[in-house]
Amino acid sequence: MNPKMPNPEALVAATKANVESALSVANIALTAIERLSALNLSVARGTLDDGAASAKALLAVKDPSELASLDASIAQPAVEKASAYSRNVYEILSQTQADLGKIFEAKAAEVEASFTTALEEAAKSAPVGSEAALAAVKQAVAAANSSYESVKKAVSDLSSLVESNLVAAGNVAAPAPKSSKKKA
Repeated sequence: MNPKMPNPEALVAATKANVESALSVANIALTAIERLSALNLSVARGTLDDGAASAKALLAVKDPSELASLDASIAQPAVEKASAYSRNVYEILSQTQADLGKIFEAKAAEVEASFTTALEEAAKSAPVGSEAALAAVKQAVAAANSSYESVKKAVSDLSSLVESNLVAAGNVAAPAPKSSKKKA
């Protein structure tokens, strides 16, 4: 076999692996869209029901003092529901990001291993005096890997920060139930 011609079995295997990865990505994306759609439909249904109940309650108001208490009873649940919606969207997106990240990390590891193998094979058949060039390429690959790890850590840190901010916002929007004891 000609060493410059690619191995047909290897090409078929690589193509099959790429198709499987693409299908996995598509399935993850469709699952996320499905979950977001279900959440949005649920929120739309709840918003319609809440709006109807609020309209009925407003029509039943007889004096201005009832209106003030009604306003508070309508506003707080709306804020709590908006906060819950944000948390649910974040959870869906977080899970999707984690699932996609696993696939991309696995692919990156495969590409890195293939590249390293190809580089080692090239080094075996490289002409004398090309050691410096190969060392430079290896150093560039190591630097790229280091950069990738730094970016991955930064994204992870940012995700943690966003999550903690959502939790804090949820705690502000939906404070803990008030104690039944009156203050003196």
